[in-house]
Amino acid sequence: MTSLLNERVKDLYIFSALEGKRVKLVPLEEEHIHPLYNCSRDPEIWTHYPYVIKTLEEMTTFVHKAMDCRERKEQYPYAVYDKERQEYVGTTRFLRISEENKNLNIGTTWFSPTVWRTSVNTECKFLMLQYAFEMLEVVRVEIVTTTDNVRSQKAIERLGATKEGILRRKYYNLDYVIYSIIFNEWPEIKINLKGKLL
Repeated sequence: MTSLLNERVKDLYIFSALEGKRVKLVPLEEEHIHPLYNCSRDPEIWTHYPYVIKTLEEMTTFVHKAMDCRERKEQYPYAVYDKERQEYVGTTRFLRISEENKNLNIGTTWFSPTVWRTSVNTECKFLMLQYAFEMLEVVRVEIVTTTDNVRSQKAIERLGATKEGILRRKYYNLDYVIYSIIFNEWPEIKINLKGKLL
């Protein structure tokens, strides 16, 4: 009986592809290495990112590492396909997944500048937040970004997330701003995000 219960807990969070009006979030696979490399050539993408992907080999490592994390049920990475442009434009993922505590992060997000200031990021976050709160029934979603990435901070704040504070020297020896959305805030945030996507 205990073994069966443990199996049910282990399989509680099931992730899948997500699709909206403009974007498809496709589970990340090897076939996405070249498309993601091609859309990541603008150096402005990496200005405030914790690391830089300069070569095809580095993109291959990035994708393989993400897939390994998915196998360990630590993360669930996506390649982001823009249906309007008919091409892959970036990547994002669920990470730091804690089924026991019913919370997770959304992060490791980057997009080609061709879709900056469009609905792509907003729709991606909407789809992921909706899935997290309504399908997985998490109680908390965290989003973090570096303290010098003001553009990312503003984008997170536009989602309706609450700024909680600074994490000093957290990842890659950098400082981060931590934001969160909790389950009772989701209904109002959902309405606001739907309005932005009209």
